[in-house]
Amino acid sequence: MDRYVIIAAPHTSNWDMPFMLAMAFVYDIPVKWMGKHTLFKAPFGPFFKRLGGIPIVRHRPGGVVGQMVEHFENNEALVLMVPAEGTRSRVDYWKSGFYHIARGADVPVVLSYLDASTKVGGIGPAVELTGDFRADMDKIRGFYSGMEGFRPEKAGVIRLREEDVEEVVDHDGAGPDEIERLAGNL
Repeated sequence: MDRYVIIAAPHTSNWDMPFMLAMAFVYDIPVKWMGKHTLFKAPFGPFFKRLGGIPIVRHRPGGVVGQMVEHFENNEALVLMVPAEGTRSRVDYWKSGFYHIARGADVPVVLSYLDASTKVGGIGPAVELTGDFRADMDKIRGFYSGMEGFRPEKAGVIRLREEDVEEVVDHDGAGPDEIERLAGNL
């Protein structure tokens, strides 16, 4: 499998990225990761690019998801590592960018992990996303159940904001596009 989004979770420490990059090296997975475009300026820009960094411009039309879908369209092989929590702090929802990137690029999501409670990390199964946020996230929640990050108190809830919107609009028969539009307004 040459093209997929790989979730890096749980994401609770600055050590997560170096450990994930080391695991990718051990497993011979040429991961790429997103970083704010200003991170890639001199003097560290070339270093971060060699580590697999892809500069993103957050305010560009089409947003981050559009930029990453475009990268998938322009590359025959691309493994994009995304920390689904989006931050090392506790959050009520995971960021849904990984989900929308994978759906937009028509690639699976591979679940990777660093479980500090057992001191084990690895690569889990690939999940083909269906567009049913709740069902897809149930699979992902099941996989990560019981795993802890380096700072367990900072672990976020494994839930997408779209799941709440999905519950609200289920009875109206709204489709995935409407759910995404509504979730963006929350």
